[in-house]
Amino acid sequence: MEKKIKIGVCVMEKKVFSAPMGQILERLQEFGEFEITHFGDKVILEDPIESWPICDCLIAFHSSGYPLEKAEAYANLRKPFLVNELEPQHLLHDRRKVYERLEMFGIPVPRYALVNREAPYQELDYFVEEEDFVEVHGQRFWKPFVEKPVEGNDHSIMIYYPSSAGGGMKELFRKVGNRSSEFHPEVRRVRREGSYIYEEFMPTGGTDVKVYTVGPEYAHAEARKSPVVDGVVMRNPDGKEVRYPVLLTPTEKQMAREVCIAFRQAVCGFDLLRCEGRSYVCDVNGWSFVKNSYKYYDDAACVLRKIFIDAKAPHLSSVIPPTLPWKINEPSQPSEGLTRQGSGIIGTFGQAEELRCVIAIIRHGDRTPKQKVKLKVTEEKLLNLMLKYNGGRPRSETKLKSAIQLQDLLDATRMLVPRSRPGRESDSEAEDIEHAEKLRQVKAVLEEGGHFSGIYRKVQLKPLKWDKVAKSNGEGEEERPVEALMVLKYGGVLTHAGRKQAEELGRYFRNNMYPGEGTGLLRLHSTYRHDLKIYSSDEGRVQMSAAAFAKGLLDLEGQLTPILVSLVSKDSSMLDGLENASVEMEEAKARLNEIITSGVKTAQSNGIPPWMADGGGLTPNALELLPELVKLTKKVTEQVRQLAKDEDEELMTSSYDVILPYDQAKALGKTNIDVDRIAAGLPCGSEGFLLMYARWRKLVRDLYNERKERFDITQIPDVYDSCKYDLLHNGHLNLDGLDELFKVAQLLADGVIPNEYGINPTQKLKIGSKIARRLLGKIMIDLRNTREEAISIAEPKSTQDEPLKLTISEKDDKEYHTKLNVKNDDRKCSTSDVPKLHNKNEDTRRSSISSEISMDQEDDDDKEIKYRLDPKYANVRTPERHVRTRLYFTSESHIHSLMNVLRYCNLDESLQGEDGLVCESALERLHNTKELDYMSYIVLRMFENTEVALEDPKRFRVEMTFSRGADLSPLKKNDSEAASLHQEHTLPIMGPERLQEVGSYLTFDKMEKMIRSFAMPAEDFPPPSTPAGFSGYFSKSAAVLERLVNLWPFHKHASSNGK
Repeated sequence: MEKKIKIGVCVMEKKVFSAPMGQILERLQEFGEFEITHFGDKVILEDPIESWPICDCLIAFHSSGYPLEKAEAYANLRKPFLVNELEPQHLLHDRRKVYERLEMFGIPVPRYALVNREAPYQELDYFVEEEDFVEVHGQRFWKPFVEKPVEGNDHSIMIYYPSSAGGGMKELFRKVGNRSSEFHPEVRRVRREGSYIYEEFMPTGGTDVKVYTVGPEYAHAEARKSPVVDGVVMRNPDGKEVRYPVLLTPTEKQMAREVCIAFRQAVCGFDLLRCEGRSYVCDVNGWSFVKNSYKYYDDAACVLRKIFIDAKAPHLSSVIPPTLPWKINEPSQPSEGLTRQGSGIIGTFGQAEELRCVIAIIRHGDRTPKQKVKLKVTEEKLLNLMLKYNGGRPRSETKLKSAIQLQDLLDATRMLVPRSRPGRESDSEAEDIEHAEKLRQVKAVLEEGGHFSGIYRKVQLKPLKWDKVAKSNGEGEEERPVEALMVLKYGGVLTHAGRKQAEELGRYFRNNMYPGEGTGLLRLHSTYRHDLKIYSSDEGRVQMSAAAFAKGLLDLEGQLTPILVSLVSKDSSMLDGLENASVEMEEAKARLNEIITSGVKTAQSNGIPPWMADGGGLTPNALELLPELVKLTKKVTEQVRQLAKDEDEELMTSSYDVILPYDQAKALGKTNIDVDRIAAGLPCGSEGFLLMYARWRKLVRDLYNERKERFDITQIPDVYDSCKYDLLHNGHLNLDGLDELFKVAQLLADGVIPNEYGINPTQKLKIGSKIARRLLGKIMIDLRNTREEAISIAEPKSTQDEPLKLTISEKDDKEYHTKLNVKNDDRKCSTSDVPKLHNKNEDTRRSSISSEISMDQEDDDDKEIKYRLDPKYANVRTPERHVRTRLYFTSESHIHSLMNVLRYCNLDESLQGEDGLVCESALERLHNTKELDYMSYIVLRMFENTEVALEDPKRFRVEMTFSRGADLSPLKKNDSEAASLHQEHTLPIMGPERLQEVGSYLTFDKMEKMIRSFAMPAEDFPPPSTPAGFSGYFSKSAAVLERLVNLWPFHKHASSNGK
């Protein structure tokens, strides 16, 4: 019998007795080839190195209290084979050196900069801090950015958020109980007490990947919920942090190999950030093992055995025995299959259907009324301010949005607002009073909120008149603006009720949209079989609705700002803006005005359904209702004026800061009502009586022009909006006549609003397809890609070992395909016959074959981070199958537009004679559903029927449902429901209704045929911003990790390891 290889374990006892270490050493022992000696703390700390046991191979790594230099001296004395070399372990204590070493080896790290201080609070001339960025040596880092102490053992890492997302800071730390981070909304300044690394925040979709290497050829990766989302650690029933094994891409495996070699640590843990289709290393931890994975313990023991044998007994065979020694006596276990994700029994289409895709388009939640103040200004102070922020160009307009700019404006306005009101009897002109009033309103709006947050207020200054003035240096003259138009937009903020509604709806989706076990979605999401992406328009209320919805959907906790930054992508080109349909909408409004003011009764002509007529849905007596509307609006406004006057008189008699300052940042975190304000008889939220009066007074003025005796019907929706808001949130002010006004305004608005998007179905279709064209294009791409993916997975598995596997249609055009493997994307195939690539051959993958074909997809989804489950470690029957969820948060216009295309697409000339997508009974229901209120949504779900042939059109079915959002009926009743409403200020949201007949079957092919001409084609989406050479592609066939390739030769000749 050969003598055994001696392995010395020179590690602090606390680490030796950790479960993974024990499990792995125990397995090594069972091979019978090794003798393992534990040095123990007493020997390590007290004995001289000369008396330490002698061994062939040494496992030694630093942990707190470990004498690293002493271990180095021992290694120099006895020269054992080192699994992890000792000298490079000093690098791991300093994050600066870690990054330097990673860069030296060409391993990608986030963009970063160093701020080195000799002493705490030392001022550095190269370090600049502004409200929304820091600048180091001229390198600018916009918020959100990350601040890390340079000391490797200091785990207090901070993330600073931009004021546009609500500002604040989140501190990440080592897990304490259930928390791994804490959000501090009030902290806006960075730390100055030491040296820090600043780096850009990488949006990873809320997941961190931890990689564990055992030698350069073996890496195990796990993902866990990132602490940046809500700081709550996900634990399984045994109280352990939930982590899921994931597959590394070829590029990432190469990175793992390089990290091993760079730090000369065979067993090494490091953190990966996957962002926009690329991977970055952000931290290297040295020796660490995976916890609770028996599969990993087996692998690690086998790899370590090979490393030891190759180093000390290369003549022995290191081939792994067919049965691992510690498995000999184990009974073979039946493989337990997890319950299959949902049988998808929806409708009556049998067991074989599985949910593949959920697409929802959702309107934002309850908001405060949107407001606008316009005034002409001639004051020098304001004109100078305009020049200050537009670069001194006398003819260009300025937008003020940031806190500093708005603060400047507030300071200027405060100086201009007259302290006392001129007596009403004096000759001062009405216009001056009007101007002073507006300035007071601007001041009140700017003062509201305690501090500024760019989401809610913006000011535009547009120069209107100019004068020539002599230049300051006396040479010639220059232009100077002398009058400008100031437009202040504010309001439209998501209320506490809006956040609550969004969160509730998220919870509803979690429990009802995904078939299968009650927690179907969470189970899916945590195993990475859920591919989720959330998009929102640019509006603050829409972004916050998206964040609150995500919070309910994924069962997150805490503040919305971090959730927003981690999980929600802005796409304003798709979800904002009506510019491209403004002409048609103006026409519709003009025609609507004619229909209403002419008083022509919309006759029910020759049996066509009411929704086909011009101005369908308008109330027949609209003209008689208008004067009533004006009368009631005046009545309410007068009461609010009285309240404002009382408040104002209090203000005049007392000092200026009576109104409780209202802190927007705190409010963002709240989903409940400010009870004290309501008890004090103040309006809900941040509105003072002055602003509330300004809101109503503007409506009275704009709704009816007394001089021209003309109604402005475009104001009807605004009156309705204000009315609805005050009924819901300011019921405690008991305004008389408000409920009557609501009834009249609702009757009118129900006719006006739908018709603003087209006066008849043909026009509705035209306007709808213009506004929603890009969104429809993206939805079709989502559905198409889901189908491609499902088909490529369902293809017979026999061809899987060929280097290139082309599916769907065997094209010889290889160049095209090699191009395709650059993308793994939502916006991938422009036509259904483009094959997906299964590529096992990494070399072909990495050689980026240049191709003339342009990348025609916007790949914001090649930037989509995809996590795929590693099937060896997870009991999932079909690991490649996953559910794609795409959520689009937007405003009323996009919901109406999309709905109009879905219900009227068959009216297009090219589709004459086709059945529509929406059945007759649903058309009638939609016609009677006048309003798509807050949180209304449209959901498309695609199911795959695995029992029919792949080419059968019935393989993929699309189901369409919609909800009209918040239910207004409680506003009209006086029962217990209405009473609880006044306590909560929150309306319930209606459940989904079908758009198809029960039992009808809408195939994906039919849907595509009907929608194609209204959707933006895939090739028109802008090209991807990700470099084309990138090959991060998650192999769907879940290629088995190259388990134990020939292991690294890098220690064989100890002399050459100083490279």
